[in-house]
Amino acid sequence: MNQKNHIYFLVVSSLLLYTLSFSPLFMAVAQASNDQEVIPTSKEATKVDLYNKIQSYSEQHNSQPIDAKIDPIWKAIPGYNGLEINVEASYKKMKKYGKFDEKKIVFKEIPPKVSLEDLEVQPIYRGNPEKPMVAFLINVAWGNEYIPKILEVLKQHNTKATFFLDGSWTNKNPDVAKQIKDAGHEIGNHAYSHPDLQKRSMAETQEELKKTNDVIEQTLGIKPKWFAPPSGSFNDTTVKVADQLNMKTILWTVDTVDWKKPAPSEMVNRVVSKIENGAMVLMHPTEPVAEGIDAMISEIKEKGYQLGTVTELMDEKRIK
Repeated sequence: MNQKNHIYFLVVSSLLLYTLSFSPLFMAVAQASNDQEVIPTSKEATKVDLYNKIQSYSEQHNSQPIDAKIDPIWKAIPGYNGLEINVEASYKKMKKYGKFDEKKIVFKEIPPKVSLEDLEVQPIYRGNPEKPMVAFLINVAWGNEYIPKILEVLKQHNTKATFFLDGSWTNKNPDVAKQIKDAGHEIGNHAYSHPDLQKRSMAETQEELKKTNDVIEQTLGIKPKWFAPPSGSFNDTTVKVADQLNMKTILWTVDTVDWKKPAPSEMVNRVVSKIENGAMVLMHPTEPVAEGIDAMISEIKEKGYQLGTVTELMDEKRIK
């Protein structure tokens, strides 16, 4: 074949191949070939199915974070973390087993954009209404004879409470105050002389709160970050003074009214019937509390709530 014919042959062959490449038959064969190459094995199909199941589970169980806010009734309410499933990390934990396992789901908490510290100064009556936790507030200015039994019951239930100590009481009863602290309970400020703070000036309020902080710090080596006004009596000045001393003002959601000496069973039934997410229960070292706190703890836990300190309740961390 001479050079001219050789060139002619190459040109014709190229044109023919180009034309065939767009023919339906050629494209079908090529597509079939490609499809055959990407058909997953049964093992690969299982992996894809597992990943899809985790993704679907994630879409159904992710929760958005809840910002802290000022409520017209409950005043300052803490935020609550959102919950997001880490699909990639969950898949890595499950892939070697080749099947979906809810226990191997990896969660990540998403903090809210607004926290309690971002809000204007307001009292706090409750935790976040989405958090299934309850806190006991035990205000102490008297009632020494009932404290040992209350501490024993709390220990039996592995439950921690927040004890708000009166400054003058702490000064007179340092050993009892240390027993409370050494049992692992949280300590708060309850003013010095059980005053009606709604009727006190800013200077008088500062003296009451600061003097109590000083006594507690000298006696127990801690500085309270929560303040409970005696008898729940306060005003804007009270809350601002507490804030100036780096304390937030704590009130309550449910009152045992134990000072009226109700029958323990009656008190427990009434309190438990009002328990809800984020509730704070006010009590004192009284006989009804000493006799009823065991049943109160048991029934609250039976309803599915955890019990914690004020700090734990105010924390944005989720309860799983």
